Amino acid sequence: MLLGTLVGTSIEWYDFFVYASAAALVFGELFFQPLGSQSSTLTQIVSFASIGISFLFRPFGAVVAGHLGDRLGRKKMLVFTLLLMGGSTALIGLLPTYAQIGVWAPILLTLLRILQGISAGGEWGGAALMAVEHAPRNRRGLFGAFPQIGCPIGMFLASMVFTGLTFMMSTEQFMEWGWRIPFLLSAALIFIGYFIRRAIDESPVFQELLERRTQSSAPLGELFRSHSKTLVKCALIFMGNNAAGWLLIAYISSYATKEVGLEKGPVLAATMVAAVAWVGTTLWGGMVADKLGRVRAFQLGYGALILWLVPLFLLIDTGNIWLLALGVLVLTVGLGFSYGPISAMYAEMFPAEVRYSGVSIGYAIGTILGGAFAPTVAQSLLDATGWSPSIGIYVTALCLVSFLTVTLTRETRGTDLAPKNATEKSVDVTV
Repeated sequence: MLLGTLVGTSIEWYDFFVYASAAALVFGELFFQPLGSQSSTLTQIVSFASIGISFLFRPFGAVVAGHLGDRLGRKKMLVFTLLLMGGSTALIGLLPTYAQIGVWAPILLTLLRILQGISAGGEWGGAALMAVEHAPRNRRGLFGAFPQIGCPIGMFLASMVFTGLTFMMSTEQFMEWGWRIPFLLSAALIFIGYFIRRAIDESPVFQELLERRTQSSAPLGELFRSHSKTLVKCALIFMGNNAAGWLLIAYISSYATKEVGLEKGPVLAATMVAAVAWVGTTLWGGMVADKLGRVRAFQLGYGALILWLVPLFLLIDTGNIWLLALGVLVLTVGLGFSYGPISAMYAEMFPAEVRYSGVSIGYAIGTILGGAFAPTVAQSLLDATGWSPSIGIYVTALCLVSFLTVTLTRETRGTDLAPKNATEKSVDVTV
């Protein structure tokens, strides 16, 4: 079961991060070409903005997948979102550029990016609930961290492919056709994920809902009537982590190569190492959440981010690749501790009848408030101030809001996940 959630989320995040890497490195020149004659900075800002557009559609994907997931099951939605994400990504690899078809190139790119956003909006909630609802009560933090590490694993795979390509071909070859390879690889990966996810058993909590026929006929209506405050809390708790994560995923490689002047290959290699570290710190954060509680794990993570985000940019500005590597490695400690506990805490904040909708929509709104346009805002701040620590101050402010929100949230560790009026059942756990 954990393998199924991990493999699927890793593939979906690989697709998402391939786009982010391409937006940082090549899309500005290839798809938003006319802006380059006015300002290279404007071209990069628009390219980063194309990342954020998909986040605006994540709540729509969360609403649809959450509603159907609460009524039809977690498993069906996981398979559907995987196919939608993989298909959209592969088609991006086949798109003609602006030089070939003009304005239709950015239009088609944006449409496919929107489909990625819809898919991602429905993906995370299903994977998180499959892991947490199968878990023993005292290990939900650790089990819930497994779909979370799909994010850094996907980042590692995307960085590995891009790094390999930059070393294997010239810049001209990469810009002409090499950038398409990471997108086309997604077509092969989705087949692997599809067959693994087809083999997963449905969540035991949802099976119990079916047996008792206690699902709400309108889970979305019930969610917004009775749990709107919880949705707001979920969004604000995730906001800071998501903004800081997207700096690592999409902005730092662009800033370090285009503004600081570091070589593209070593910078991508450093982000690969950071991705591996992020896997470890996320699992660590999940285990700490089981021992000390969800709130305390979040506080430790956000405390680390608040202290480190400004020094991070000062290290990058030295132009020393080893100090950049140190900076992003330390960053992953705060990211992991504020990311690993999310699945468990979110699942424990909502009743079973509206849980898929609640965790998906809360998470999706958090991505809009946090990471959706974090790279765009970062580039705009740099252009306006000429001082990179201003970016760190901006994300620190978001992390402070998340820290205060989680501090004011009731501890959820040990909450009963069973449907209302249901007797607790023991379930077999397959790792």
